[in-house]
Order: sequence, then structure tokens, then C-alpha cells
Amino acid sequence: MEEETSWITDRFDDIGREFTCISKFERFPEISDEGNNLNLVVPIDFILPDDLLERIFVYLPIASIFRAGCVCKRWNELVNSRRLSVLSQKPWYFMFTSSDEPTGYAYDPILRKWYSLELPRIETPNWFIASSCGLVCFMDNDSRSQLFVCNPITKEYKILDEPPGLKYSDYSALAISVDRISHSYTVAIAKSKQVPGNFIQWDLSVDVYESETMTWETSATELLTGWRGGDESVICDGVLYFLIYSTVGGMGWHERHGLIMHDLSSRSSRGKLMQIPVPCPLTCGRLMNLNDKLVMVGGIGKPDRPDIIKGIGIWILNGEEWQEVSRMPHKFFQGFGEFDDVFASSGTDDLIYIQSYGAPALLVFDMNQKQWKWSQKCPVTKRFPLQLFTGFCFEPRLEVAP
Repeated sequence: MEEETSWITDRFDDIGREFTCISKFERFPEISDEGNNLNLVVPIDFILPDDLLERIFVYLPIASIFRAGCVCKRWNELVNSRRLSVLSQKPWYFMFTSSDEPTGYAYDPILRKWYSLELPRIETPNWFIASSCGLVCFMDNDSRSQLFVCNPITKEYKILDEPPGLKYSDYSALAISVDRISHSYTVAIAKSKQVPGNFIQWDLSVDVYESETMTWETSATELLTGWRGGDESVICDGVLYFLIYSTVGGMGWHERHGLIMHDLSSRSSRGKLMQIPVPCPLTCGRLMNLNDKLVMVGGIGKPDRPDIIKGIGIWILNGEEWQEVSRMPHKFFQGFGEFDDVFASSGTDDLIYIQSYGAPALLVFDMNQKQWKWSQKCPVTKRFPLQLFTGFCFEPRLEVAP
């Protein structure tokens, strides 16, 4: 399938280059009523109607669609009309390539190519990042005074007002969910703030933004004892999930991490927060939405030393029970960095990306085929020994706007 798609894409790109280099017109022989052959100049724009061109475009990879937009003015207008609901697109992975600039490359798993991509407005790679259905939400990690939603492909963005008290929280977790039909979106922020003078109690609140009303509302508040929130959260099928971390020393592995789920439809400050355990000792956990199912990628810690990683696993949550999907094979774990107890990971649709902070190598897991493989090598090299790499997954779409 990938070979067929690649062949079609290459051929379409060749046609696009020919049209661009030669002319907008072609000569076609036509027979008149008298039977004479006439060479008439026929604009290429007249050959295919808009709806047929759009149906062709939506089956192309994003990169080829943009190349098609360079052929002529009409094609460019079609590409930028927001009517193209692209099909058969696999999620891309954007990798930050330096520790102080938001520059990087985006990986297309269909064509197995990297593209240079510049993100709008974001200033540093350590911002909070969440994505859903073509839109990505960014929030300043330091002052938390900048919050916006953008489409990284079209570069369109919208600045959001931050919810009350966001700047004063000690920990925050950001999540976004986009409706695939209406393209309206929900942004949720889980905030944790330590109770003054108390080392084990934390105030937790969940603020929710709706794009249709353009307003924030506090969906839940609760006092946690022995736990605090962190920076890992995701929305799946209307439910917000976020990881919590123990603030009490000497706990067993099952008490070092926890997961809280909150139904966002309960628009009340008394909305219920339910806690469920994690599947095994974790050095770290990464949450993601794959086809409206909660999936967690975690570093598996040793039972007697949960801070020492011995492998990387993938689980899916069914109800309140975790089901193991796969564990990273040892040959990949060795190449990935078997001594790194924390790592970056994100995914959507049926792909999961896993990346070490210490190198630009990117590992891909296909949930449908249960297959592990390395991506093509990212065209970047380390600038200095302590340079860190990170990234996020997003769907490349043209028709979705913030």
C-alpha cells in the first residue's frame, strides 16, 4: 500500500512539475462538423471540474497537495480553500532539534520523509503541548501567560485567554479535543497548587475552555492528600485523564503513580474525580488518545527499584482495567537507550512515536500491525553534548482552523 501511494505521489509530482515548467495550456485535436482537424488551444483549467480535482487531491499526501498548489492559481485556490478533507493521512511527528529554539523537522510516515517546519508563535520547545485532529494547543511553561491553538500545516492560530489562577499553579497539564465534524474544540487544564504550610496536601482544579462559547469554566475541584498533579493529560471520548504523583516518600510502586479520570460533561465544580491504579511499576508514563481509547506508554521499573527502567510497555485502558498491547523488543530497547528512565512519546490514530531525549532517533509502533520499526534518520546532528530532543505527534490537516 505504501509503495502504491509512493508511486502515485511521485507520478503526480512529476505531472505538477511538467505543468509548472511548460504552460497552463495544452493543444488537443478536435474534429469539426466538416471533418477537418483543428488544433485548438484549450485551458487545462477546463479539463477537470473543481469537485473532481478535490477528490483527487484528498487522496494525496500533504506534501504532494502543497506541490500541486504551486501548479497554477486555480489549484492553489483549491488547496487553500479549506474544502479539502484529506484522507489516508498518517499522523506526523514534529521533532524539536535544539534546546533553545522552536525549530525542527516533521516526519511523514507514509513517504518516510522529514520536512523542515517552522511553528508559529511558540518560543521554546519546553512549552506544554497537546494535539487533536489537526490542531495543536501550546502553553508557555514558565509564566503561563501565552496560550494559543494553531494548525501547524496552515500556520493559522488563535490566542486564548488563560483561565483564572493559571499563573499561580505549581503544576499544570494541558489537553485538547477537536470534534471531527464541527471542528469545535475543548481545551482542559488540570492545575495543582500546594496548600501553604502543608507538604502533602494539594489543591487540584480542572478548567475547561469551549471554542463555541469562547469561555472558561471550572469543571472540578478537589483536595488531594499525598498526591499532586503533573504535566501529563489527554482527553478521550469526553473524559479527561491525567497522571498524579505521590508526594509521600517510602511508597510502594503501586503508590508512586496514579491515574485520575474526569467526565467533562459534568459541568460542575463538584464533578467527580475517580482514581485508578497504573498497570505496573513506572519510571514515567505518557498518555495519548488512539481512536478514542486511552493508551499509555510507560517505562517499566524494577519491582524493588521502580526508579530503574528495565523496559518500555504499551497498555490500553478498557473500562478500569489495563490491557497490555506490546513491550518494546530488547534489540530496540538497547538502541533506544536502555538507561534513560524518562523519554518523550505521543501518538494518534494507530501510530505511537517514542523518542529518547538524548538523541534524534525516533521509534514507531503500529497498533494495528503490532510492529516496531525505526523511522528514517532525522536530518539533524547534535550541536553540543548536552543537547536535548523532544517532540509531539499531530494529524496533518488542511480544513481545520482554530
